Amino acid sequence: MKGAGAGVAHAKRRWRGLAIGVLFLVVLSMLVPLGFLLGLHNGFHSAGFMPLQHTSPSGDRSSHIDNLVRKLGPTLPKDILQGFVNEAKNETSSTNATPKSQQKKGILAPPQNVLQPLTNRNISRVTGKAGMRGGVDESEGLCELKYGSYCIWREENREEMKDSTVRKLKDQLFVARAYFPSIAKIPAQNKLSHELRQNIQELERVLSESTMDADLPPEIQKKLRRMDAAIARSKSVSVDCNNVDKKLRQIFDLTEDEANFHMKQGAFLYQLAVQTMPKSLHCLSMRLTVEYFRDHSFDKELSEKYSDPTLLHYVIFSNNVIASSVVINSTVMRARDSMNLVFHVLTDGQNYYAMKLWFLRNAFKDAVVQVLNIEHLNPDYFNKATLSHLSLPVEFRVSFHSSDNAAAMHNRTQYISIFSHSHYLLPEIFKNLEKVVVLDDDVVVQQDLSALWSLDMGGKVTGAVQICSVRLGQLQSYLGESIFHKNSCSWMSGLNVIDLVRWRELGISQTYWKLVKEQVSMKGGSALLASLLTFQDLIYALDSEWVLSGLGHDYGVNIKDIKKAAVLHYNGNMKPWLELGIPKYKVYWKKFLNHEDQFLSECNVNP
Repeated sequence: MKGAGAGVAHAKRRWRGLAIGVLFLVVLSMLVPLGFLLGLHNGFHSAGFMPLQHTSPSGDRSSHIDNLVRKLGPTLPKDILQGFVNEAKNETSSTNATPKSQQKKGILAPPQNVLQPLTNRNISRVTGKAGMRGGVDESEGLCELKYGSYCIWREENREEMKDSTVRKLKDQLFVARAYFPSIAKIPAQNKLSHELRQNIQELERVLSESTMDADLPPEIQKKLRRMDAAIARSKSVSVDCNNVDKKLRQIFDLTEDEANFHMKQGAFLYQLAVQTMPKSLHCLSMRLTVEYFRDHSFDKELSEKYSDPTLLHYVIFSNNVIASSVVINSTVMRARDSMNLVFHVLTDGQNYYAMKLWFLRNAFKDAVVQVLNIEHLNPDYFNKATLSHLSLPVEFRVSFHSSDNAAAMHNRTQYISIFSHSHYLLPEIFKNLEKVVVLDDDVVVQQDLSALWSLDMGGKVTGAVQICSVRLGQLQSYLGESIFHKNSCSWMSGLNVIDLVRWRELGISQTYWKLVKEQVSMKGGSALLASLLTFQDLIYALDSEWVLSGLGHDYGVNIKDIKKAAVLHYNGNMKPWLELGIPKYKVYWKKFLNHEDQFLSECNVNP
């Protein structure tokens, strides 16, 4: 009996445990929906299911904000995220102000909609800061913040408009002039007509004296407001729209004519700046000339090296003191051995004494410099009238159409520099020399050039860098109907190795002058044609890394190519010693200029 009673008690305990388990499950099934109803779950995020972890009944959501920033970081700009964080934290601080009575009851504040859809947020065009609709000045203009949108790119790359007030004044004057004739015809608007005329005259006077915002008078804002008010009243008056339209078209035509005039004037002034020697360089030449005649102690000759064919001879045609000085200085500084270097500078009578004194005052290591006045030379078989002055390398700006797409049109404008008349005097001037290297005065040497004297040119007369992007066939309009190989590449002066022995054997100078006489009727193209035809099939193509051209006109030259090139050629109008030279290329030229020279500082020479 005792065993049977124990079994019954054991069965009762087992059923009691099952009943408690079932009751627990029922209570748990009721608590889960209750938890959702009481806000114990965060809901769903657009990127997936993310439960919020509440650290305290106060509803502190700082950790939630940080999680959102980390998840949205890769897709939103930093300034937008910062604005979002500030807004959300401010909202959190306001949420923390929940009445204590609610906290005591255990009632949590309903979750706020922290992150709104991205299309409901806007950015100010002026400040570029993120904000909610209605939270920023709508008058400043808003645009939607969408990932990769033009709006965001525009704000990040916005540039401040210069002289915006002057531009606004011109716009106001344009509109006022259009309305004034129609308003003046209405007798009832005499007061408005007088006000318009007065404002127009005031703005015309201001714009005649000021071209920048910095030049405007202090009371200009009052004038702007008065003109705005007058224009607004004029627009509210019923006028003949045809008259206003006609006047607008007249003003537009006048403005277009004025723009064309200024464009032509700008082009003329640009050419004047290119072709005219700057005042500072003219001062330098004059000061050196005066100093030369004041002190003859500088006048000394080192003629023992000038005619030695075993040395390395460089020839430079120039009338620019600092340009030729930079060429020589850069060549000497990059040479392994300057003992064997001889430079011959050929200039005109006006700059001869300035050049002579400059190169006697300045030492270039162990190299020697000879200055020659080309006007003192008297060649036997040339026309002396033609050679009475120095002629520098000639530059031709050639443009031609391409069968490629329009994007390639930019690459079809080239500056080709060729030999001048003076270059064809070389065999007569240097009768004892066998080989020379001719350098233009707009080059900078970056590597040792001694290897040029060991080149085997295979019977060719001159070594030059060829430009196969410009072939002779593409220069048909410049060369006329002469006989030439249309597929031949054009070539450049700047760095040229000349075999004077071969030059004399083939009579290159006589051939050139014969072609010049035949093409004398051609305007501008005779020198280009004569040089290209004279050396046809006689050019030894140098490696393209010897010379890099285009630094005087092309803004897109690769910096890596500049550092690799042995010689930099500033062919084009924007020479490095001019103010209009391309700034990012000037540094390679200026570092070979002696800025500490007394005459440079006195004449304010600072290219």
